Amino acid sequence: MQFLIIAYENEDDFERRKDAKGFRAYMDPWYDYSGALSNANILQGGQALEDPQTATCVSLKDGQRLVQDGPFIDTKEQIGGFFLIDVESVDVACEWAAKCPAAKTGFVEVRPVPTYS
Repeated sequence: MQFLIIAYENEDDFERRKDAKGFRAYMDPWYDYSGALSNANILQGGQALEDPQTATCVSLKDGQRLVQDGPFIDTKEQIGGFFLIDVESVDVACEWAAKCPAAKTGFVEVRPVPTYS
């Protein structure tokens, strides 16, 4: 089964990405985590995301497209990136999610990816 591991990071984490001196210290655990997923042969894809302020929210109201600058989520943490993994169960996906660096300062969401046929 495929699961999406969604990393929610706090504002300080996003700032640490921009700090030239602290960049490696911040990113090395992410590189290690990504490497562990790859070495376990379960990584299907993943990517870091730009700061939440770069988000754009789109909706339809009465058939008209509405576009707003984002984010509009009621939390201090914002989505910082994701990993798509292929493992046998949600329990295994949660074990991997607990190893994600975002679990230490934000939180990590695990969501099954449906298969439609």
